Amino acid sequence: MIALLSSVVLLPFALAATKAPNIVLMVADDHGREVFGAYGNKVIRTPHLDQLAVEGARFNNAYGTTASCSASRSVLLTGLHNHKNGQYGHEHGYHHFRTFNDIKSLPVRLSEAGYRTARVGKYHIGPAAVYKFDKVLNDFKGTNDDGSRNTIGMAHAAKKFISAKTDKPFFLYVATNDPHRDHSFNTLGDNTFGNKRDNGEGMARLDYKPEEVEVPDYLPDTPETRRELTELYQSVSRVDDTAGELVKQLKEAGVYDNTLFIYLSDNGTAMPGAKTTIYEPGVKLPLIVRLPEAYEFSSGKVLDEMVSWPDITPTILDVAGVKYSQQDFHGRSFKGVIQGKANTKEWNEVYGSHTFHEITMYYPMRMVRKGKYKLIWNIASGLDYPFASDLFISSTWQSAINRNLNKFGARTLDAYIHRPKFELYNVEIDPAEGNNLADNADYQAIKQELMTKLKAFQEHTEDPWVVKWNYE
Repeated sequence: MIALLSSVVLLPFALAATKAPNIVLMVADDHGREVFGAYGNKVIRTPHLDQLAVEGARFNNAYGTTASCSASRSVLLTGLHNHKNGQYGHEHGYHHFRTFNDIKSLPVRLSEAGYRTARVGKYHIGPAAVYKFDKVLNDFKGTNDDGSRNTIGMAHAAKKFISAKTDKPFFLYVATNDPHRDHSFNTLGDNTFGNKRDNGEGMARLDYKPEEVEVPDYLPDTPETRRELTELYQSVSRVDDTAGELVKQLKEAGVYDNTLFIYLSDNGTAMPGAKTTIYEPGVKLPLIVRLPEAYEFSSGKVLDEMVSWPDITPTILDVAGVKYSQQDFHGRSFKGVIQGKANTKEWNEVYGSHTFHEITMYYPMRMVRKGKYKLIWNIASGLDYPFASDLFISSTWQSAINRNLNKFGARTLDAYIHRPKFELYNVEIDPAEGNNLADNADYQAIKQELMTKLKAFQEHTEDPWVVKWNYE
């Protein structure tokens, strides 16, 4: 739901070591729900993350607002949709999308409230002055520049920060590069997802086998897909190792019980049909939240309320007791949802806003889901849907082309590339989003209602692309 303009202000928490909670926000890169034990995958091994779900709350309807790394992270750390904060797409290199200088981010707000702040691993947002952390924990080596594929190294780098003897609480932002694709391929031509190369040994170096993986409904069940999923599983298991080591560090420091631990992903899996799309596999994501022991809540909860990434910053501030105005954010705190103190009917609406991934991938889309219905507005309908470079060269996609497959998931290959102006789905009975109801005469009232909501959302959040309703 859109955060309505109001003057709600939360009272500040007394920042004493015995009261103010510590905060760990762990963000994986491209971790879809379909490769997560707690979300139903019976093959993937994610014991530490599954245990967090047992101790905390698991959200069944948690949504990223855009399926692109930089843009999504900007939403997480500002509480604002990327069309408002300015981070329309990738920050690094020649893409050079940047958040506006006047935006006040989560780490800055927490630092001003007396928190120690630190980050470790992937950053991928900017400028640094907007997303300012007190410390960058980089005194370890990894297989990539920021060490974000060094599973144990990232957690060990945080040990001194976590265990520091001080009255100040801490905010630790942990961002793995796993299970993002990398730039290496095994001897079979499949992407390794950051795993060690096989040196001619095929799949022998992996803990999973192609024949045992679960192929999600948005992908074709081909040998190439299964081999890439095997690589993906291995990368996800490293993310789980990171989470387990972090929890171990928190317990050894004696601060685990007084720590808010949030685990989520920036966007869906790096596979065609998920990442860079706002179809369900791209934006319906894992979210596990464990509140500190002092907060009244039932562990092991499975929540169906709809929340989205603009809600993360106000939720963290709410739990921390840091003063803010609701007008500062597009999202709102879902602490009351976890504690069973919220009206479920008020949490049945989410919005999405995607414009760029790489700078060459202009394809703005806006999305609203209310209840069981979801409307996508493909603002650039008429253009071919652009591919992220790593998805286009994936053996999963190339095998679909080489095998002349008619279908890719619930839609044809042609329908994946050439998208209509509007897509309307009943995701309750059609979770694969294969039956577009936008032109069905029986659903025009629903379509019109959601179009009206979408335009109101754009106006309220000052979306520059709202002008496209009138001008092409």
